[in-house]
Parts: sequence; C-alpha cells; structure tokens
Amino acid sequence: MKKFALIGAAGYIAPRHLRAIADTQNELVCAFDPNDSVGIIDSTFPNADFFIEFERFDRHIDKLRRKGFGVDFVSVCSPNYLHDSHIRFGLRSGADVICEKPLVLNPWNLDALEVIEKEYGKKIYNILQLRLHTTIVALKSRVDCELAKNPNKIFDVNLSYITSRGKWYFISWKGDVSKSGGVATNIGIHFFDMLLWIFGAPRQSRVHLLTPSSASGVLELTNARVRWFLSVDSMNLPKDCAKRTFREITIDGEAMEFSEGFTDLHTESYRDILNGGGFGTHDARASIELVHSIRNAPLAPLVGDYHPMCKG
Repeated sequence: MKKFALIGAAGYIAPRHLRAIADTQNELVCAFDPNDSVGIIDSTFPNADFFIEFERFDRHIDKLRRKGFGVDFVSVCSPNYLHDSHIRFGLRSGADVICEKPLVLNPWNLDALEVIEKEYGKKIYNILQLRLHTTIVALKSRVDCELAKNPNKIFDVNLSYITSRGKWYFISWKGDVSKSGGVATNIGIHFFDMLLWIFGAPRQSRVHLLTPSSASGVLELTNARVRWFLSVDSMNLPKDCAKRTFREITIDGEAMEFSEGFTDLHTESYRDILNGGGFGTHDARASIELVHSIRNAPLAPLVGDYHPMCKG
C-alpha cells in the first residue's frame, strides 16, 4: 500500500484522483486546498488529514518524512500555473509526483523540472489519459499498420471539441491566460498529445482563431494534416447536439466515436504508474511545446484550408 498526499482537493478533477487512489488499494494520508469544500473526501478517505494553509501542510509532510512515514506520491490537482511549484514541493519531500495536465505551461519550466527530478532521484508522471483509452489505442494500432505499408501517408484529420462553460469560467483562474494557458492549453492539451502520439511530430502550425473562449488552426504533423477547433462557448455547439459537450474526430472522412470510456482512465493511469509504467516529462514535452507556440502565434488569415467551424 502506497501513501499519497493530494494538492488541490477541492478542484474539479480531484475526485477522479481520489477514486484512483482508492481503486488501486492505496491510502490518502493528507490533502491540501485553500478552499474547504472537500466533503468528497469522506466517500473514500475520511481519516485523511486536511489543511487549508500550505505552510501547515508542508510542515505535516516534513514531520511524516522525518519520522520515517513519508508519503510515496504527491498528486497535484491544483490550477495549471501552480503545477510547477507543487511538483517541486513533491520532489523535495522525497516523493514521486503524479500531476494533472498540463504538466507545466512553458517548455523552460519543464527543462528545470527535469534537472530537479535527477537531483532528488524521483519521478514526475503526467496524466495523459487518452493514451490509455481503448478506442484511441486501437486507432494508433490501425494507423501504425497503415504506415508500415505506406510510411509517407498523410491522414486527413478534423478535431472538434466543445465543452460548454458558464460565466464563472472567465472569472476563475481558467479564464486568465497567464494562469491556465488559454483554451488550447486548458481543454486541448490532451487532444494535442494524442494527435502527436499517433501521427508524429509537428512540422507546421497555423492559428486562425484565438479568443478567451475559442481557438482553432491547422496543424501539419509527420503523417497527418489536422484542422482543429476548441471552444468553451455553447453557441458553437452543432444545432442538433442535445448535450453541452461535443467531441468529434474524423480521419479521412470517417467519424471516430470516443465519447464513452473516460470515467475510469485516471484509475488506469494510476495503475499503470504503480506497475512501473506511466508517462514522464519526455512524453509530455511535445504537447507543451506545441500549445506554447499556439498561445504565442500570430493569427493567420482565414483563407485556404481551415476548420469549417471557424466560418461561423
């Protein structure tokens, strides 16, 4: 049984980490969040110590370590811009770290973390859950088979992802580009990681749309040309969409259904890490570099090839 500490216990994604720790038969020793709305802990680890002040949380972790009961893992579910600092804390505390996406906002933050990782002899793991989704794994296998026959094939890919958010989103840290990285980073990075994992490294990127609520562009990868559209604005949902979330990927005109199968992917990610696998800083780098370049790219004119949703 491994001992876990969790940072960001009141966050949106924290319940999936709590469930993953419980489902893998491990123990949450303590948790931290400046917000005390963390009653969700009762359903899995009611005896875990909880702190709303980081200084006291830090002291508690240090006391445990000095008594020989230090935590094995620190799970980081805090806002994106705090990941870097909280990962460093976990490593300094003698623990491996499991962090939500994005691992960091900027490539140079990743460079520094890799140095610190070696200094402390501990590992940083990133939750890249789509790499474990059965449909995505099957797609990669299919693409690999086709590329084995035709290494120069360029797949034609359309990615559309709209996940509606209310006014609160733009008041929270998620609406602040300096804290979230913007839409392309906050809701898009795991899709970009998936595309790079399947179709290879980026060769060219053009950005046609970049607003607080939406982003779109065309991405040329080693073996794919990708038109992508991401949004948190419900006005962008297709008229026939009955839900508030719309996911669609088409490959060479064929739609791929992967709306289901997301709920258990954090547990699968934890299980993979605990079994000696997991995705580290090297795996996370390509998508971090890509979203950083998208965030800072000049807008290209809406001519030639672009995602059809941009037209609206």
